[in-house]
Formats: sequence, structure tokens, C-alpha cells
Amino acid sequence: MTGQHGRFGKTLIRMFMKQAQVTAVETLAGGFHLISLQSDAFRGVAWAPGQKVQVAMGSAFTARTFTPVDWNAISGRTRIVGYAHGDGPGAQWLRSVKPGAPCDVFGPRASLDPSGVQGEPVVFGDETSMGLVYALAQRFPHQKLHGILEVSHAARAGEVIARLALEGVEIHERLPEDAHFPAVERRFAALAATPASFVLTGKATSIQHASRALKALGVSRARMMSKAYWSPGKTGLD
Repeated sequence: MTGQHGRFGKTLIRMFMKQAQVTAVETLAGGFHLISLQSDAFRGVAWAPGQKVQVAMGSAFTARTFTPVDWNAISGRTRIVGYAHGDGPGAQWLRSVKPGAPCDVFGPRASLDPSGVQGEPVVFGDETSMGLVYALAQRFPHQKLHGILEVSHAARAGEVIARLALEGVEIHERLPEDAHFPAVERRFAALAATPASFVLTGKATSIQHASRALKALGVSRARMMSKAYWSPGKTGLD
């Protein structure tokens, strides 16, 4: 049975995934890694910020999802910012992958489409949202972007933000029982009074909390979009 599963997985990889190679790995700080991927199959591929790719972790049935920060359809190169947390397959891959390593990539494909956002975008999220923030900042350099990120280690996340030269991003270190959220809600209140739209990403329960807070401030559903990247104890969110 295991052999059948393995052969079927290899067939899926050949049919649906693009063969790529890791060309550069940069360790940023605090578990963050900037990884460059190259593939002839990436050339001529349309991409938009917010779309996702899935990288096979040795099997088509075990893949981890990342948000590309940019995509060069001429050279066939893309980059991802990954956050290695815990000891799962994705975290192990981020920590150990080296330039020259082969990998299989599915995508890019739809995940979150912020292209229709009206007004200045406000991205709420966490460490897993860093790639989206960077992608939007690079794709729309003349549009002011607000980032509000809850993180486990403020100093490390701040170092990554500085390394990526991101402006307009503020960080709130997580506190027990979400004691950091009142400060987040105060920022929401200031931004809700403007024509800004809110892109809610990251942890599923934090998105729910943020959505309730924004609704209480009178922010309409038309000014919000959301995408949960992860939930404690669950796998497979993408």
C-alpha cells in the first residue's frame, strides 16, 4: 500500500507540480527565511500579490503553503518568506534547505485577492503574513500600506521588518489571554475613521477577534477581506 501511495504521489507531482531549484537562502532573523526558487516553468506565468504556492515536502500529499513576495515571469524566479515555527515538515524544510536543492511547486493559484481594496490597505496578521505585506509593498510602492502584526518576539520581527525595508508596519508582541489586543483595537479605531480597507490574515482565532472589533467600530463587510493561514492544532490551512 505504501508503495502504491508513493507511486501515485510521484504521478501527481509530475502532472501538476513545477520542478524548481532553490537558488538562494537568506536567514533573516528569529526563524524567518527568504528563499529564492528558479524554474523554467515559472516563465510567462501570471502572478498577483496574495496568491499562494505550495511546496511539496517530499510528497504530493505533504505540502506547505507560502505567499510569494515577488515573481519574475521573464527570468522564471520567485521568492518566498517563510517562518519556521515548531518542528513540522515546513519548519524543518525552511531550516535545512540549501541552494541547489530541487523542489516541486504547485501554483501560483488564488488565495487572497487584495487588488480590489479601496483606500489604503491595512494588513492585520502575524509572522505568516510577512510575505503578503512585503509583496503588496513591492507591487504598489506609491500606495501607503499599514501593517499591524501580532508576533511572538517583537525584537526579532522588528529586525526582519528592518531587513526587508518595510515601512508603515507596527508589531504587537503576543501576551497571555490576548492582553495585547486592546492596543490593536485602538489602532483599528484610528484607521476605521479613514477610507482604509482591512485585509485580515494569519491565525484563525485572531482574525475572528479582529473582525468582531472592526464590526463594532462600524466597518462594513465591503471594507474587509480575510484569509486564515493557520489555526492551532490544525494542518492543511492554506
